[in-house]
Amino acid sequence: MRALAWLASLFFDLFEPVFRLGQRWLGLSRLGWLFVAPNLLVFGLFTFLPILINGVYAVTGGVNLQPLQRPWTGGENFQILFECGNYLDLSTCRKDVFWRAIGNTLKFSLLQVVLMVLLSLATALVLNRKIIGRGFWRGVFFYPVLLSPVVVALIWKWLLQSQGVFNAVLVSAGMSPVGWLTEAGWAFFWTVFVSIWAHMGFYTLILLAGLQAIPRDLYEAAEMDRASPWRVLTRITLPLLTPNLIVVLVLAAIRAVQVFDEVFVLTGGGPGSATTFIVQFIYQTGFAEQIHLYGLAAAASLALAAFLMLLTLAQLRLTRAAEAGRKEPRA
Repeated sequence: MRALAWLASLFFDLFEPVFRLGQRWLGLSRLGWLFVAPNLLVFGLFTFLPILINGVYAVTGGVNLQPLQRPWTGGENFQILFECGNYLDLSTCRKDVFWRAIGNTLKFSLLQVVLMVLLSLATALVLNRKIIGRGFWRGVFFYPVLLSPVVVALIWKWLLQSQGVFNAVLVSAGMSPVGWLTEAGWAFFWTVFVSIWAHMGFYTLILLAGLQAIPRDLYEAAEMDRASPWRVLTRITLPLLTPNLIVVLVLAAIRAVQVFDEVFVLTGGGPGSATTFIVQFIYQTGFAEQIHLYGLAAAASLALAAFLMLLTLAQLRLTRAAEAGRKEPRA
């Protein structure tokens, strides 16, 4: 402890002239900027600057990587992405793969988010009860969250591939093997399933924390009034859990829209474009295809960023509305 105190004293002695100089120049009220300056520099270099460069790529064309060597095209990249003769017929779109990726992403997000919220809520309700081995089961459900998305995808790919474990069990039972990852319907189903399996524990933990924050007195009063379990759920649990449910809903939606790692390793976007989502389209357009269309990929990423910003604003608005509703006095 003495050594640590000596090191701390030495640190402050070394930087005391800098703090005194900063206080003299900035004043005491603005001295905090001196402490956050390193973090602001890192954020500016690795976050804000790439966003600015991405905007430059979105309004320029060509295949050159250097921004100064790219000709100005204005909104041409956005026009290429959104130009369609009939939006109900994707074959009439100039970039039909982009619209198929959007359709797949919306369908995936709807299924995955709805199932994720329902399963996470059901799991949290069960794990909040006094069951045998409750701590063990909580760890079991949270464990997949600790795994890398690539590891998760490799595990399930090993199970689902043509010569994988699942087909080996089917063949040993005298049944025909199934193209779990080569048939469009099955491939899409497994992308949804694997994503839920990998991330459900995180959202369960959020809901479980919300459940434990509900006062036990309310449940004891409901038990004294002989309220049915359904009435307790709909009148006590769900209303008080609304802020946590909103957070889970929006976070799950944002993660679903940005899905890439598991699907890229599991199916590679196939078969065909059945599991090609918007982030994979951006990656393929900008980096994987033979001709790197950086401007088109940047324009698609900006469209995705705008949608994610709308989701974030929706979360803030819903959260504030839920908090305002809880604070309103009841008659």
